[in-house]
Amino acid sequence: MSLVLNSYAKVNLYLRVYGKRPDTYHTIKTVFERVNLSDTITLSTRKDGTINVRCPHPLLPKDPTLNLAFRSAQLLQKTCRCRHGADIKIVKRIPVGSGLAGGSSNAATVLLGLNRIWRLKLGKEELLSLASKLGSDVPFFVYNQRFALGEGRGEKLRPLPSLKNCLFWHILVVPRMHVSTEFIYKKWDETRTFRLTMPRNDVRILTKGLKEKKIPLIAKGMYNSLGEVTTAYYPQIKHIKQILSEQGVKALLMSGSGPAVFGIVFSRKEAVALRRKLRQLRSSWQIFVARTI
Repeated sequence: MSLVLNSYAKVNLYLRVYGKRPDTYHTIKTVFERVNLSDTITLSTRKDGTINVRCPHPLLPKDPTLNLAFRSAQLLQKTCRCRHGADIKIVKRIPVGSGLAGGSSNAATVLLGLNRIWRLKLGKEELLSLASKLGSDVPFFVYNQRFALGEGRGEKLRPLPSLKNCLFWHILVVPRMHVSTEFIYKKWDETRTFRLTMPRNDVRILTKGLKEKKIPLIAKGMYNSLGEVTTAYYPQIKHIKQILSEQGVKALLMSGSGPAVFGIVFSRKEAVALRRKLRQLRSSWQIFVARTI
């Protein structure tokens, strides 16, 4: 049996880091949004129990067993004592190491897909528990909501019912560089004592702006604790924000640990026109039009 699935990206509309935990993760509060920029994953059942991952990408480990999708399949196989194996083919469109959680999304998609084709019949809570063992962003993609509030290390999820029917268009700009999340959090830890002022941005302001589709209020509520740190090491992010701002984008933010920067615009037409302009200005950037999904 085979299955072809989209593996969607996310952006963080809000990301506040509180501090490092004893387990080396960080306590955060974040607002996730799922967007339709996606990888494609093809899953096929094997009878011999072998798990094969094929994803020819220069920025991913050559050893397929180091791929998060492989670890996801292996965890499910061992947990359920499943004798089946799988061939996993991944076609990447989400830039690697960009703050858009492509790897986490792939892991979640493999969990959900293999649960179906291996006929394991695991429920949502069981899948969320497995997802949390794979990474902090993985549960959001299993949660299957357009928007969600993430707490703890990001794995404790709550729905945002007021945003259930909201849909936004985005311009996504990703410079051709790989940013290590581990490195950025390490540098955040080293400099956190210098940031004593608490941010004024608030999740309530953000969700109110999103619900009412008021760009100025959304811009006021958007926040990323890691933005300052990542920009210090990758100044191109500041340049991207400046150009987006000059093009009239009011609500913009770096996603996750970066370097992806996204802006919220009013329509697909506006996003496509903006992509055209940006490609003329900076042909080296990866530029995408995406919407809530």
